[in-house]
Amino acid sequence: MTEQAYNECVDLYADGVFRFIVKNLRHEEDARDIVQTAFEKLWKNRESVEYEKAKSFLFTVAYNQMIDHIRKNKRMTLKESFSPETKIQERSGSSSQRTKQLLMEALNRLNDTQRSLVMLKDYEGYSYEEIGKITGLSESQVKVYLHRARVSLRNYLVSPENVL
Repeated sequence: MTEQAYNECVDLYADGVFRFIVKNLRHEEDARDIVQTAFEKLWKNRESVEYEKAKSFLFTVAYNQMIDHIRKNKRMTLKESFSPETKIQERSGSSSQRTKQLLMEALNRLNDTQRSLVMLKDYEGYSYEEIGKITGLSESQVKVYLHRARVSLRNYLVSPENVL
């Protein structure tokens, strides 16, 4: 891959990789670090990575970095605590804000793997095969985990307390 092709990859894929990581981590600074590391690895391996496969390479590296980051940080459990007043204020927001909040709550209830798979399939538009390559899962595992994640999302979103 040439320097020009690398720069094109930065222009084309940086935002997508960042969105994917930040949606999963919910922490912008950590997401920026992971994206930077992914592009650094692409630069170091530019001789062996074909331009056509750069997007998959970037998402794979970023996904693996994200998993490593999550594993390191699981030792430290950080919980956000909200007062009851904050919850009431959030619930009384506009319908579109409430819908976004409800979707984020539903996604946050999924485990890390399920959330990543949903984001890769439904948000980034990857095929089952591509997701399998990125995550190291078989295509059938991807389908099963995605199905379970969607069932979990559906059950949460249609529960009586969450109906808009």
